[in-house]
Amino acid sequence: MQTSKLAPNYNPLPVKIATAEGEWVTDIGGRRYYDALAGYSSLNFGHRHPALIQAVKDQMDRVTLVSRAFDFELLEPFADALADLCGMDMVLPMNTGAEAVETAIKAARKWGHDVKGIENSQSLIIVAEKNFHGRTTTIVSFSCDDVARDSFGPFSPGFLAVPYGDTEALAKAIEDNADRLAAVLLEPIQGESGVVIPPDEYLRAARDLTEKANVLLILDEIQSGLGRTGYTFAWERVGVKPDLMTLGKALGGGIFPVSACVGKKEVMQLMGPGTHGSTFGGNPIACAVGIAACKMLATGEYQSRARELGEHFQSRLEDMVRAGLLLRKRGVGMWAGIDIDPDRATGRAVCELLMDKGVLAKDTHGSTVRFAPPLSTSKEDLDWMLDQLEAVLKEIHP
Repeated sequence: MQTSKLAPNYNPLPVKIATAEGEWVTDIGGRRYYDALAGYSSLNFGHRHPALIQAVKDQMDRVTLVSRAFDFELLEPFADALADLCGMDMVLPMNTGAEAVETAIKAARKWGHDVKGIENSQSLIIVAEKNFHGRTTTIVSFSCDDVARDSFGPFSPGFLAVPYGDTEALAKAIEDNADRLAAVLLEPIQGESGVVIPPDEYLRAARDLTEKANVLLILDEIQSGLGRTGYTFAWERVGVKPDLMTLGKALGGGIFPVSACVGKKEVMQLMGPGTHGSTFGGNPIACAVGIAACKMLATGEYQSRARELGEHFQSRLEDMVRAGLLLRKRGVGMWAGIDIDPDRATGRAVCELLMDKGVLAKDTHGSTVRFAPPLSTSKEDLDWMLDQLEAVLKEIHP
């Protein structure tokens, strides 16, 4: 048997996808599956949405890459469309979510030094425990995940992790480090941790505390943003607008890697020539699909679908909790994390049973399973997926 030449940095379910459309994917053997993960929210619009596919095809017939040493016709329109969607001043386009976070870190440090007057190499950024912002060496420096960190040191200094959702801990950390503190970086909802939603007052307190201490608030909306929660951005649920925001995943429609750091002019304008860049960041194809995604979100259709379908989605999951099939569930809009009784099954085992029934989902942290169905799904297909989940849970609760 031939040994795979693919590095084993993932442990996927034993299914090989060949084609996809909408919320459905088909494997190499012709079996269809409901995609209940949607590329970790990259596929909010579903697989191969016609408008996004057409935007890419049209652009590929014109020009596919222009070095940022030159300008091209779609770069400013993309920045305008995304800034307008976010209600922000400026956009710095990148490719992946991790790159967007790295950009936000650099921009915050630059602002801290140039504007706040923090001594060079002495700035601090507060983050939350159990965060997930990517896997670069800088980002795993402030991760609490042993698998992400083990063997990858030495780590970058300049970060302080405090418990997520703990307003008192955040307030103390800001007070104790105010002079050298450049930013607080948070996920408005922690995705990889299992869709963990903080108390509403937590983000409001973070906004108030950072403003009083002359500190930037950065919100990572890479998974939670662009319609997933029933709002364009998860921070809109509690009315807390950040100074900087990171975006990715659904910004490329599940077709092309597109990310960005967006924010206030007084921060973003500091990123002058030579301070940062990317060969492919803001390339013509990325701009074409990004503009199309922004236009689709500007109508509010997908946010409304996430709210309406989400109410039904969350209600059915809550019914499973009341029936004793789940220990608990956390969720908002079309996003949920469910906790399986670890004495009954692991999250991975539940995902394998779901796969056997034609549903693809993802486990995390042992006994948690995450769901993020495409926002384009029909109620009938969503109910079918939930029926399969209920059937699996009954199997492990004889």
